[in-house]
Amino acid sequence: RRLLADFEILQRSATSSTSIVNGQRSQTRQVLLDLSPRREGLLAIPGLRIGASTSEPVAVEVGPPPAPTDANQTVVVSAEVDSQEVYVQGQILLTVRIQQAINLDSRSVSELQLDNAYVQPLEQNSFQRTQDGRPWLVHEVRYAIFPEQSGTLTIPPQVFTGRESSGRRSVFDFGSGGRQLQRRTEPLTVNVLPRPSAFPANDTWLPARDLVLEESWSKIPDTLQAGESVTRTITLRGTGLQGAQLPPITFEAQDGLRYYPDQPAVTDAESAAGLVGQRRESAALVANRAGRFTLPEIRIPWWDVAQDTVRYAVLPARDITVAPGASATASPAATQTESPGATDALLPLDPAPKGHNRLWQWLTAFFAVLWVATIALFWRLRPAVQATPPNAPPRNNSEARAFKQLQAACASDSAAPARAALLHWAQAYLDMPRPLRADELARHLGDDSLSQAIAELDAALYRSGSSQWRGAALAAAVTELRRRKGGKRDRAVDTFALYPTTTS
Repeated sequence: RRLLADFEILQRSATSSTSIVNGQRSQTRQVLLDLSPRREGLLAIPGLRIGASTSEPVAVEVGPPPAPTDANQTVVVSAEVDSQEVYVQGQILLTVRIQQAINLDSRSVSELQLDNAYVQPLEQNSFQRTQDGRPWLVHEVRYAIFPEQSGTLTIPPQVFTGRESSGRRSVFDFGSGGRQLQRRTEPLTVNVLPRPSAFPANDTWLPARDLVLEESWSKIPDTLQAGESVTRTITLRGTGLQGAQLPPITFEAQDGLRYYPDQPAVTDAESAAGLVGQRRESAALVANRAGRFTLPEIRIPWWDVAQDTVRYAVLPARDITVAPGASATASPAATQTESPGATDALLPLDPAPKGHNRLWQWLTAFFAVLWVATIALFWRLRPAVQATPPNAPPRNNSEARAFKQLQAACASDSAAPARAALLHWAQAYLDMPRPLRADELARHLGDDSLSQAIAELDAALYRSGSSQWRGAALAAAVTELRRRKGGKRDRAVDTFALYPTTTS
């Protein structure tokens, strides 16, 4: 405790060796600590206990750091954001850039933790460049940050730690290497704006760089016959948004048309502009009768953060024509081929064929409806398989950090951030390869209180006229679930040795 008051332990390691001299065996154990002073002045390294022995205290005089010049800089660390201003729940891109002119070992960057924002690490980038005839190796560590409340967001200094390569390796090199280096970035502040009043009050708040609404069909819908089914897929894709932020799409049934929706697929991808969230909804469309139908327009508002105005992603209304089914067209053709004479000759037998045809038509219709229902049930019950992109960035969703973000969103009664935080917490808690959907979460955890809290959250987000959402019930349900099941082991993921690790 006394050591940590004045020093930060950057790295620790231990070695042991055994030697035999003149038949006498001796064993040596060595503990190596890399220390960084927290302040200037005369500091004391207290005696350290190793087994039954204690080292002598050591006094150290710590002076101010030397002012670096462009000529002697060998490692330069900086941080920048892509904008000084962002709307609440909008995306800010943070880039931590490490430039090195020397070889380094054991490079690491401290973990970025923010109390009132969701943080998603993005894919890292490395390249080389030459400046003033001097070669530099450049590493870029990027984060997508989504503030959860308006006001001032402070990004603390990020700490880079590395060790100069000693240049010589041998079997007796136990990893002490060269000189330890540490660099800190300057703190950054971002102004977080509230949701503008010009945005429609009853719609999901979507601050984005772009929002695209698309549809596709399993076959041309105008070739549809009564009793047949066709799959309609609608995709909503937002640049600068998480997939969990995108609202569900409602398929509106009408007289003669029925929808059998599948489970939605929610994914996140990366681009140069940060996260690209996507929500894909599919449904089997079944026409119960022939005729002409109009599928209504789908219109989703979003806020263009570049132009600072409201825009709409629109899927235009569509007219489709459904032809009569095969069973309906067969009877008239057969009737027209009959001659009056033949009809008279068959008159005594007329009741039997009519009853037989009617029974055949009813059986055909019954089995057609049964086939369509079976297909729809298969689509609804099949497991949603979602592939992880081969180049997806490693996950770094600490369960404890995700739980803290969920608590913050619940405490501020922020429904949309709470839903996003809930899904990311569940991903870390259940150790899943992708964020879960709300229905999957309820199924995996099997907790009635949590299922009820999720239903209330979705009602507040997606049903018009719902009352103001309160986060206390959701926070209590998740807290109680963690208490009963004993929390979760936290599995760290290392990328470009992003976060410092210690060994003892």
